Amino acid sequence: MSSSPASPVLLNNGVSMPIVGLGTYKLEDPEEVYRAVDAALDSGYRAFDSAALYENEAQLGRALKELLPKHGLTREDVFITSKLFSNNQGERAMEAALHSLSQLDLGYIDLYLIHWPGTQGLRESDQRNPGNRAQSWAALEELHAQGKLKAIGVSNYTEAHMRELMQSCKVRPAVLQEEFHPRMCQKELRSVCEEYGVCFQAHSSLKKGTLVTDPVVMEVAKKYDRTTSQVLLRWAVQQGVPVIPKSSNPDRVKDNAKIFDFTLSDSDMDRLSALDRGERCCWDPSEVL
Repeated sequence: MSSSPASPVLLNNGVSMPIVGLGTYKLEDPEEVYRAVDAALDSGYRAFDSAALYENEAQLGRALKELLPKHGLTREDVFITSKLFSNNQGERAMEAALHSLSQLDLGYIDLYLIHWPGTQGLRESDQRNPGNRAQSWAALEELHAQGKLKAIGVSNYTEAHMRELMQSCKVRPAVLQEEFHPRMCQKELRSVCEEYGVCFQAHSSLKKGTLVTDPVVMEVAKKYDRTTSQVLLRWAVQQGVPVIPKSSNPDRVKDNAKIFDFTLSDSDMDRLSALDRGERCCWDPSEVL
């Protein structure tokens, strides 16, 4: 495997996506975004994950436009993800996606996801949720056809949501981004993605930091003389699952990229996977109709 964090996975539409990207959740201060992006580019990151909900699309776009020339890169060298939040599900999806394009100001978005299967302001059981999702997806398909969104996908969808989408879509989702870590292995959902040729991408790889002090993870990290974060990220990418670890600390950003020069043994992979309890640290989408 390449020593570069830009080792790509090939999506079902032929687009290459780096297997490691920088997550930007809660990175809002322009200087903080700039420092993190600078450290990431210097460490070989070529993917950056944002969302309308994060309120940092404009900051990320500005930082990249300033920093890409410094690192000898162009827009085409990086992969940008953003997401449609649930307050814009349905008839407002097109407008919201175009707003994300405008905020990033990078010409196009490499991957645009529906962030959540529900609609803000509606109950999870509301019968309008499926129709709003379908309307949002149709808007994404249109922008994809125009070349403004190079790939489209979803986030936090369950097996039922995925099967529903696959029955009606004209363009198959390229990616499903979901919570994934040793306490939440998502075997069934990953199987559905494999069935449909959809790339399963992890978010919350460290379980919001709670897994970095897990005794088993710490023991494995000590064995390999690695940080617990590196072990958790390696556990994912060794299964072919792309990761988007977030950090505002430049040193940690660099450390999180150093996961391609060691390999976890099969027994240690199994030991980590055995921690699976179906424990979420994020919202549970399973109640969304």
